[in-house]
Amino acid sequence: MSVAEGVRFGVLGSLRAEVGARPAGLGGPRQRAVLAMLLIARGRIVPAERILSEVWEGSRPASPTTLHGYVADLRRALEPERPPGAPARLLVREGPGYALRAAPAAIDAERFTDLAVRGRRALEDGEPGRAADLLGQALALWRGPAYADFDGAAFAAPDAARLEDLRAAVREDRLSAVIASGRHAAAVGELQALVAEQPLRERGWELLALALYRSGRQADALAALRTVRRRLADELGADPGRGLRELEAAVLAQDPRLTPAPAEPGRGPSPAPPAGEPAPSPGNLPFALSSFVGRDGDLTAVARLLEAHRLVTLTGPGGVGKTRLALEVARARTDADGPWLVEIAGLHTPDLLTATIAAALGLPAAASADQLAGMLADRELMIVLDNCEHLLAPAAMLVHTLLARCGGVRILATSREPLGITGEAVYEVPPLPAATEAAELFARRAAAAQPGWAPEPGGQERVAALCAGLDGIPLAIELAAAQCRTLSVGQIADALEDRFTLLVGGPAGRPDRHRTLLGTVAWSDQLLSPQERLLFHRLGVLRAGFDLETAAAVTGVAPVLAPLSALVRKSLVTAEPGTAPRRYRMLETLRQYALGALSPEELARARERHRAWALTRAESAERHLRGPQGAALLEGLSRDQPEFRAAFASALTEGDGDYVLRLGGALFWFWFRMGHVAEGLAWLSEGFAAAPGAGAGTRARARFAVAALRYLAGRPAQAYEAARTAVEEAREAGDRVTEASATGYAAYLGLLAGAPVDAPALARAAVEIARGTAQGWLEAETLMIQGMALRILADLPGAGAAFREAIAAAHSSGHDWAADGAAWCDMKTACDRGQGARALAVAGDLLAAMDRYGDISFWLVTVHSAARALVLTGRAEQAATLMGAVEAIGERAGVSPELMDPLDGPREAAAVRGALPPEEYERHAARGRALSRQEASALLAGLIARN
Repeated sequence: MSVAEGVRFGVLGSLRAEVGARPAGLGGPRQRAVLAMLLIARGRIVPAERILSEVWEGSRPASPTTLHGYVADLRRALEPERPPGAPARLLVREGPGYALRAAPAAIDAERFTDLAVRGRRALEDGEPGRAADLLGQALALWRGPAYADFDGAAFAAPDAARLEDLRAAVREDRLSAVIASGRHAAAVGELQALVAEQPLRERGWELLALALYRSGRQADALAALRTVRRRLADELGADPGRGLRELEAAVLAQDPRLTPAPAEPGRGPSPAPPAGEPAPSPGNLPFALSSFVGRDGDLTAVARLLEAHRLVTLTGPGGVGKTRLALEVARARTDADGPWLVEIAGLHTPDLLTATIAAALGLPAAASADQLAGMLADRELMIVLDNCEHLLAPAAMLVHTLLARCGGVRILATSREPLGITGEAVYEVPPLPAATEAAELFARRAAAAQPGWAPEPGGQERVAALCAGLDGIPLAIELAAAQCRTLSVGQIADALEDRFTLLVGGPAGRPDRHRTLLGTVAWSDQLLSPQERLLFHRLGVLRAGFDLETAAAVTGVAPVLAPLSALVRKSLVTAEPGTAPRRYRMLETLRQYALGALSPEELARARERHRAWALTRAESAERHLRGPQGAALLEGLSRDQPEFRAAFASALTEGDGDYVLRLGGALFWFWFRMGHVAEGLAWLSEGFAAAPGAGAGTRARARFAVAALRYLAGRPAQAYEAARTAVEEAREAGDRVTEASATGYAAYLGLLAGAPVDAPALARAAVEIARGTAQGWLEAETLMIQGMALRILADLPGAGAAFREAIAAAHSSGHDWAADGAAWCDMKTACDRGQGARALAVAGDLLAAMDRYGDISFWLVTVHSAARALVLTGRAEQAATLMGAVEAIGERAGVSPELMDPLDGPREAAAVRGALPPEEYERHAARGRALSRQEASALLAGLIARN
């Protein structure tokens, strides 16, 4: 099926279409909304039922006949030369819905995204002139707000927000390129307009201050930095992020690094470190958002315990300051590796504890405590394991395994009760002394909340009495101090006293201090306006950080900015500095209180909104994961993973297996790329069990996800059966995208499983179906799969041709993963032909690409294959060294190239072992086992350079 040519679409402004360079009549608002929904879907089928529901949201749904009429009108407008009765080529009917088969290059939003990514890469590569040109071209495509015709329409909001966020980043990137080109003064005016328009995006202020400084205007640069500091404090109650703080210090010191270096021929000047990304540093501890008051004795005592014990647990009631004390102790250490913070307060599934710790440490997903211990066996580091009380038994078992097997690991845990394992040193964190440290904490937080605040005459005693009434609990004191904007200390004390009278005793079994903390939070809650209180309670369903749009979607509160800003000012919500768009989070104690304040009916509605948001978030991201924005979107999905887990859990509680399958189908590529194989299979298994009657389209996408994840898990026979079923279900649903993917995988997996399958015919069919969808990324993947199947069948010329086509299609669509995957397969084909030098040249390109992604699995299989290529070029000793490195690093990471790549991996290992006598192989492999990943990469890169 060919796709209509000469048709172009615009969504960066009001919706428009051009046919042969002439405007096409798109009809009225509803008809235009139908077209917009199909454009947002990026070639996927949109069920007619969903179109009717979302286009006519808030009014009586139209009939299918009305929708059919709109589609017919759009077809006539977009394909005016199509003969009557001829099948549509562009707006097609498939299964239960419609799809728009427009090439990405025909849509201005896709061209914008491509130019944005190319411009950012040029900037990072030191080509500011080229970057400014590409980014300028990208911005020139905009004619107004994205999807301007559909402001407020729920179906358009996620994609419009994504594009607007990317537009803001592109404006900043272009001005960064202008500065890097030496045109500092020319950038100032635009930057002043930019920060006036978007005053809470910190990068714009960084660039403005840098441009002013480089233009010889140091005083103006400092004034700009003071302005943004004041703006952030007034509107968000937040401090500037690291970039702004470092830049301000550099300007004050007149740091010579702020002066651009002379441009080298063919290269732009180096960006100033303070205005760029900070250099990576060990560990992941967050910066402190406020001063740390008192606890000198506690700091010393805990530090001494850590010197003498490998497990120290800080205990005490909620809000007493366990986490803050642990972080301050950790910040004072000078470990070369870490310290590393692992927050598990939002984790309620014990099976995911190991994977959560691995992710926090930047490691691949670990399936067991033993596997995680293998990864950490040779490291010396400290882990801060925060909020263990709700997972006490599994946390204790995991900590015991790590300490028993990893002699260089120390753990500082926080919990409301000890872990109870051998070797544990327990330190109970006491409340702050009311008359001294607690009163000082109150005074500092009150002065931060209300600049110039000071206690009235005789007020010191009142503050001390108030802090005593709060039991010296830091969280309670900070919440009370936040009220100094509107109340005197006496009024605060009176309100608090009344509140405690109302909540005397609290629920049975709670410690006294815990009951006091709940009273304090309830009292703060009572001082909120109705709108603020509604927002505060409903935000409790969110497990992790969130942005404005998420808050609005999940709580149903609109407009959300004013009440959310009030919650930040009143210390009930924290704004995360340096984030753009700005992100927020709630302390776990406050989140639990907010959740408990909802009635059962309101909680059910809040969770329903949360599930709807999570599905929209995942499906919106999924449509762009295999394009130029893929890396950034994967990072965002990782950040939102606690929300997806909560959505899965609440859907299963409600018995909504259909939802679980839809969400799983949308998150499949995220799971596949990030290594969450066991988790993905578990959710999908539960979804299928709970929804035996799910629709064919939902089943097809979820079933294909099962097939691909089983393939990664090393179960080709089961993966093949799932792929076959997915093909049948996709055909039933008319889902050509899933049919193409599943058909391609069925060809390859059938060969791996030894099934009687006509792999060449299936692979060709997959490519043809993919081409008919006009999805470049899909064509790239199916071509890559075709090449892999042909390699197994020893058709090396055919495989090489398929891989070259796959790489071209992947580069054209921005699907870097497919390009790199096809290149890796082409590298192995070169080895099959005895062309070791060409294989090494490909490996060099892949190593450079992997520096951007940090994919340990891909790195391991690439180096494993490169070792075979080295043997072919007569360097068996170096090949054995690299095999030793792969063996050791893979064991620590829980990844085996021989299991991941069952056809070529064993052959590659045998080729290297067979090239040397056993004792010689072992001697060189032992040297390799002592290498780090960076050292092994440097060794291979040097060998390739000398090739």
